[in-house]
Formats: sequence, structure tokens, C-alpha cells
Amino acid sequence: MECVEGRMHDVTFSVVDAASDHARWAMAQYFEELDARFTDGFDPGAAFDEAIIGLNPPNGAFVVAMHDDDLVGCGGIQFLDNDTAEIKRMWVNSQRRGIGLGKRLLAFLESEIQASGRSSVVLDTNEALTEAIAMYRSCGYESIDRYNDNPYAQLWFAKRL
Repeated sequence: MECVEGRMHDVTFSVVDAASDHARWAMAQYFEELDARFTDGFDPGAAFDEAIIGLNPPNGAFVVAMHDDDLVGCGGIQFLDNDTAEIKRMWVNSQRRGIGLGKRLLAFLESEIQASGRSSVVLDTNEALTEAIAMYRSCGYESIDRYNDNPYAQLWFAKRL
């Protein structure tokens, strides 16, 4: 993909069970960061249980990024219909940002969406996640109207693959 760059060539991406220890640990890191960065904090509520249903086949997929033995990122895909998937729970370890890992993870998620036969992707985010917003825009995501009822979302994006 045109927006992929970076220096962490030895990172591997794997689709895993969203209920696995790796997936749960990565999502916990993501939720902790959201809680710290959002003005009013973040309550994951039933997010772990929802991920087991929504981010596993046949409804979606969950991906972890590994560098040697370190889990350095994750992202989920939820199939919305036969044409569109949503990217959820995308996170990169703060110490690994700025080297292209997020773009590589995003490209991997997009390739998994394409492999599922879908050609459109949507996602939502919060204004506090400025790095993510800049990355999405640089990778061709365009602002769209609200498509969900996520109480933490303030911006919504879409891209044709």
C-alpha cells in the first residue's frame, strides 16, 4: 500500500483468537491508554466480551503485531455487511510509534478486509488520538458522517480499497 513506510521490517502480523491472552493483553493496553488520554476517561464496559463475538470469525478478525517476543500492536476487523468492514481497537505501543508500524498494521488490516471480499472500510476515533487521525488521513481515509453510536467517537472515516 502506498502509505506504508517504516523501519520495523521484522514485525510479524498474525490473526489470533480475540479471546486469547495476547489479544486480551493488547486490548487492555489500548483501553488503559484511552482512559489516560480521553478528557473524561474511558470505560471498556463489555468490550472484551463483545470482541470475542465481533472480532472473531465469522464476524471479523483480530490481529496482533509482534516484534521478537514483544507484542507491539493490535487491531480488529468487524464485518458490517458484504461490502464493508470496520477497523476497531487499533493500537501501537507508544514506544514504537513514529517508525511506520501503525501504517504497516493498517495496511495488513486492509489486506485482510480485501481478502474477505470486501472493498470498503470505515472506522471511528476520538479527537484526542491525533497521531491516529493524521495516519488515517495520510493513508487515504476521508471524513464521513457518523455511522454508529459509539459514545467516545468524535470523528468517522471511510476508504474504498
